[in-house]
Amino acid sequence: MAIYKIFPFKDSTLYSAYPDANFGLDAISEVNNNLGITGNPEIARYLTQFDSSEITNVIDSIISGSDWDVNFRTFIANAQGVSIDQILEVYPIAQEWNNGTGEFGDSPSTVNGVTWVDRTSKDTNPWDMSGNIGTELFTGSFVSTYVTQGGGSWFYSGSGVPSYKVTQSLSLRSKKDLNIGTKLIVSKWYSGSIPNYGFITKLSSNSEFNASSSQQPILKYYSVDTNTIYPPQLEFKWRDYTSILSGGESTIVSNSNIKMSLAENPGVFNINSINKFRLNISPTYPVRTFQTSSFYVSKNYLPTASYYAIKDLDTNEFIVDFDTQYTQISADSTSNYFNIYMDGLEPERYYKLLIKTTIDGSTRIYDDNYYFKVING
Repeated sequence: MAIYKIFPFKDSTLYSAYPDANFGLDAISEVNNNLGITGNPEIARYLTQFDSSEITNVIDSIISGSDWDVNFRTFIANAQGVSIDQILEVYPIAQEWNNGTGEFGDSPSTVNGVTWVDRTSKDTNPWDMSGNIGTELFTGSFVSTYVTQGGGSWFYSGSGVPSYKVTQSLSLRSKKDLNIGTKLIVSKWYSGSIPNYGFITKLSSNSEFNASSSQQPILKYYSVDTNTIYPPQLEFKWRDYTSILSGGESTIVSNSNIKMSLAENPGVFNINSINKFRLNISPTYPVRTFQTSSFYVSKNYLPTASYYAIKDLDTNEFIVDFDTQYTQISADSTSNYFNIYMDGLEPERYYKLLIKTTIDGSTRIYDDNYYFKVING
């Protein structure tokens, strides 16, 4: 599969309304600008960190070629107050922090991890609001009229880099999932130009600390501690398409009335497996011809405009959607095929494969109950 996902090993939300409390084990990560009972804005931002060794392993050992991309993705649990367009900003965090074991509603509050004010625990290692690490500049932001100083720190500029900031705009009726390109940041982590302390996700400066009652966006995302199939992920993508057809013995089907079966599918895969799925293709009604060998000796292939997708069987949601760059179905001298890395999927769940192809100007999606399950071992 030319799409490979890794999952974070820690995340937490920072709440200005609870400056000394930790929320490291909450099932929800949050960004908001909410007017509290005093009428002053209360802010939330969330932190997410992925393991550097996993990032290095993907780039060095799994991705083929240098033409790759990577997106940071989190999935919406609940959205309120998005009455006008809102912009989410993502930066690389500039200082180390501790996950902690707190949850929203703890009484007394848990203070053994990152908070709005401090990086490692209450009254220990406060966030620096500005400085540099080598040539890389970092900052933080707060409004002292409303809240205690803190809220994280992040790199915003560095040597030869105009800005580390990446953004995504959300509108009233748009999907609220975060799916944002972060190749510059991840490449800097990989090269060691900046340390990997993860991402901080926040509302834009125009939306944070806004005292207007009409500007109260609250966006809640599933965290790494969710018990759903929607944990945050770093999704690497690269193009692994190849096509080597075997001359006169190969035929590209020209009629959408075809039979298709999925080979190399035992049905159950260990999470550490990499599987090459193959497609067997044949016309439902072969054209009558005069020939000296069996028609079924010929190898039939889908057109090059053919792609696969993966759905979660229970929720019927796309885990990997059709993509003209990254899920194009390859062809070798045996058949059409595509590879899937099972450790990019949630274990102990069933999945369904779909095939999309364009034949003679018509686009068809073949959903023939191609199921498989990923297990822990």
